[in-house]
Amino acid sequence: MKSSRRQFLGQLALAGGAFAIGKSRLAVAAAASAAYSLPYPAADISRLSRRLRPLHRILETENYYVWCNSPIYDASGSGRVHVYYSRWPAKYGMGGWINRCEIAHATAASPEGPFEFASTILTPRAGHFDASTCHNPSIHFFDGKYHLYYMGTSDGQLASKRIGYAVAKNPAGPWTRCDEPLLEPGPASAWDDLCNTNPAVLRHDNGQYWLYYKALKREEYFGAPPGTRIRGNRRYGLAIADKPEGPFKKHDANPILNFAPLGNNKQVEDAFVWSEDGVKKLICRDMGIYDHFAGLLLESKDGIHFGRPLIAYGSAAAYNLNEPPAPRHLSRYGRFERPQILMRDGAPEYLFTAAQGGKHMTASGFIFKIT
Repeated sequence: MKSSRRQFLGQLALAGGAFAIGKSRLAVAAAASAAYSLPYPAADISRLSRRLRPLHRILETENYYVWCNSPIYDASGSGRVHVYYSRWPAKYGMGGWINRCEIAHATAASPEGPFEFASTILTPRAGHFDASTCHNPSIHFFDGKYHLYYMGTSDGQLASKRIGYAVAKNPAGPWTRCDEPLLEPGPASAWDDLCNTNPAVLRHDNGQYWLYYKALKREEYFGAPPGTRIRGNRRYGLAIADKPEGPFKKHDANPILNFAPLGNNKQVEDAFVWSEDGVKKLICRDMGIYDHFAGLLLESKDGIHFGRPLIAYGSAAAYNLNEPPAPRHLSRYGRFERPQILMRDGAPEYLFTAAQGGKHMTASGFIFKIT
């Protein structure tokens, strides 16, 4: 058989927070240096997935949960890498992200680390839309400045989630923040009338700034039947501006990513977008298309109409990482979330993710080399 298709054992099944291995008909080579079995049909596995080589955890920080690791090369050409990430005290548990989070900055001489904490750059501000948390950083370099998009909450509740923005000439700051959020929820009964979050930004070929955002509908979220495991349906919209800081105008085609018609409350979150060889690409966490442990890759010619979701990456178990069994307090153990791409010369070079676990059994970053 061809090297990209081999018989394998690898149907992952959830069992006590870990995965067991079973039989499957299909297999793929998922990295250039080693073969990793992913439990999906070969036709559903993206070329990006086949290029991934898992490396290791980063930013394992005692007494903290670390999430949302967004990398960028230093614009000076020094080769140093900056990561902007969410962190909150471990004593608040995984749920502390919504009301106790700050955004920190770490640096390394190489994309593979080790990364060293530099400073906390954004903390909650009393009286503002980010009064109780600063989360979901996504860093970009446009026109000689570093532009950081993020999410804040004003009262530690989901309904107050809003997208914010900060800018600096130097990767270490000082950072100037917007006083008002970049977007507000839509009108009553709109698909995005509850909140907006998870910003992903693309500088379009035409010079505009395209802000992709996740949102929820109030009625779907608060009207979910008692006991519903995942309330509401997460969809993605698009807003466009002529400047990085806005003002942003929502697109008439919204929501541009809507998996709800596929049934079983399929949805999408954690998007990152980039342009490569004239194609707009979006990587995100799977929420039911295949399962809740994979990542998805979608492609578009115009950045609005995306094609069929393919597998971008698998679960931790698929890469034979030999991590310890799942502790009871980590319900998301075994999956990679918040995918962010480190670009070099217009091409993806590393995939940065967030994963529960690590030596402190909280959460940390995890990186993949894109071969």
